[in-house]
Amino acid sequence: MALGRDNITFTKIFPRNDLVELGTKYGGWIIPKNLLDSGSIVYCVGCGEDISFDLSLIDKVGCNILGFDPTPRAIQYVKKVTINNTKYHFNEVGLWDKDDVLKFYAPKNSDHVSHSLLNLQRTSKYFEAKVKRLSTIMQEHNHKKIDLLKLDIEGAEYKVINSIIEDELDIKIICVEYDEYFNPLDSSYKLRIKQSINKLVNAGFSLVCTQGNGNYTFVKR
Repeated sequence: MALGRDNITFTKIFPRNDLVELGTKYGGWIIPKNLLDSGSIVYCVGCGEDISFDLSLIDKVGCNILGFDPTPRAIQYVKKVTINNTKYHFNEVGLWDKDDVLKFYAPKNSDHVSHSLLNLQRTSKYFEAKVKRLSTIMQEHNHKKIDLLKLDIEGAEYKVINSIIEDELDIKIICVEYDEYFNPLDSSYKLRIKQSINKLVNAGFSLVCTQGNGNYTFVKR
């Protein structure tokens, strides 16, 4: 991290003194804890087989969590882990920039769980599942705002972020993993990440933390 800037995009970082890391090393995120309380609306999109961040938020903040993931293995895992957790509400749907049924492509390593709408790992196996635009999901849950949105969605983040900005959704904190950090589609991946981050900055978000692994935390100014 050079001179308070992100190494990949050189975006200026505005650090806060309330940042805490929640969850495991693999599934954890750094968030501004003072901006959340037990009444906060939190969407965690992309669960896989590690919802340690989600469960830690419930434990530390006391808020309800809406989890989203259409992957069969993730569905099985989340239902098993949250079976007695009344604050965790799971939705078997993916996020995209429109309401549709799309193909989610498998990872190269069958031990891995995360499937990609962009087919980041260029495989031929897939399953089909329902996807929705974030504004549609918010309307269905009668939510006018989201306090924290976590996106770990294997390349779909570009389209979803564009839809958030287009719909002028009221979101306080966005945690997003840019998955091309590890599985670039081509040599222009850094440019795509930078362009997406610039869109968030221009929409009024400040970068408050980057974990150096494709994970970025933004707060609405």
